[in-house]
Amino acid sequence: MKNLIIVRHAKSSWYAPVNDKDRSLSKRGISDAHLVSSNIVDYLPKKFIIWSSTAKRASETATIFTQNMSCPLESIVYKDELYTFERKELETIIKSCNDSYDCVILFGHNEAITDFVNKFTDVFVENVPTSGFVSINFDIHSWEDIDKGEIKKMIFPRDLK
Repeated sequence: MKNLIIVRHAKSSWYAPVNDKDRSLSKRGISDAHLVSSNIVDYLPKKFIIWSSTAKRASETATIFTQNMSCPLESIVYKDELYTFERKELETIIKSCNDSYDCVILFGHNEAITDFVNKFTDVFVENVPTSGFVSINFDIHSWEDIDKGEIKKMIFPRDLK
């Protein structure tokens, strides 16, 4: 059994004139990231690895979640290839995970996340919102064999407000 937890980065700010990869979180994004991450502890396995896109908004989201999960910040593995908006690229990265890990918590971007959830689960989600948390179980032994999984839990900020 493999468990993939996908978190879309929190709402970012569009006010500063910076390139896309350097956009930081907005006040609402910070608040929503704290709200969701404070409500996921019961849905986390005992052991997991944490991967994050190197985009500032994703890494800031990963930092907030990691702190609220009482994990050391050094446990975040930053992967530049997670700065993708394409489902196929995201799928390739996930399938490359070492099989010694049974759970990956991944912080990334849309459209890749919503498209991944819609392809690899039996639930249609119109849009995984910013700070959205989706936990998917796959009945497999190797990450490269992911196919249809079962959504274990979805938590979106609007569900907690």
